[in-house]
Amino acid sequence: MRKLTVRCLLLVGVTLFSNASIAKVIHSERSLYRNILVEETGDLRCLKFDEKTRQSSQSCMYKSKPKKLVFNYTKLTFASLLMIDNPKNVLIIGLGGGTLSNVIHELYPQATIKNVEIDPAVIKVARDYFDFKESEKVTSKVQDGRIFIKRAALKKQTFDWIILDAFNGDYIPEHLLTKEFFEEIKSVLAEGGIVAANTFSSSKLYEHESATYHAVFGDFINVTTAKKSNRIILAGFNKAPTKEHLTERVKKLAPLLAPYSIDIDAVSKGMRSTKNNQDWPSDTKVLTDQYSPANLLNF
Repeated sequence: MRKLTVRCLLLVGVTLFSNASIAKVIHSERSLYRNILVEETGDLRCLKFDEKTRQSSQSCMYKSKPKKLVFNYTKLTFASLLMIDNPKNVLIIGLGGGTLSNVIHELYPQATIKNVEIDPAVIKVARDYFDFKESEKVTSKVQDGRIFIKRAALKKQTFDWIILDAFNGDYIPEHLLTKEFFEEIKSVLAEGGIVAANTFSSSKLYEHESATYHAVFGDFINVTTAKKSNRIILAGFNKAPTKEHLTERVKKLAPLLAPYSIDIDAVSKGMRSTKNNQDWPSDTKVLTDQYSPANLLNF
């Protein structure tokens, strides 16, 4: 899933590590792309990609309460359901421990969910250590997310919920942050569908990412919390929801999402449209395949 920085760890550390347990490595391997670690700290099991510092977590779960979501960004992702109802074709780019896929499958068992992950070792770890569930409806494919999108477009495939959650241990891969890629995403987005992208509010790429999403999708919605370390970008919708619509959706979704520790009412209050609220300079340079210096700007 996504990188949890030292800064973010400080924000959630009291909750996650209050038992002061010492982390225990229960699995370690070097894949084609990265170092992979699975660590346990008391009741918490985490997937990490940084063997040297172990300061980043891509996915975590409570062993005693696997349904309860650990990370704030995961909960914010479900703001998507305030924009769409009963998704039928879901695409997730970036697997991590498979948490998003598992929750969506439980909520919408008839939905087809395609998980795309470039690293086969991550898929195996998700199966072995994080209870990632697969079936006829839920599949995983080893492929670069951009290649998958290109081929899906050629096949005229569309998805009504596209979740971008690919991280390489440092940040979002550069080729998954460009105007050209977002245009490819838009080409496979079903009418009335939604794109949800996991990113940082604190990144130096914030303005560039915002300008790039806006260049392709027009006005979008930022979903954040008061601490504003994470943000989910909701884009691709035709019309922003009214206050009345949000109230109705919150009422319907609240009991369904509560078992996963998602306070959808609180999440809805963190939604802010960029319409009349553009918080980046109008001359901000858009990221393209020719100009995407993510490695220089992300921190």
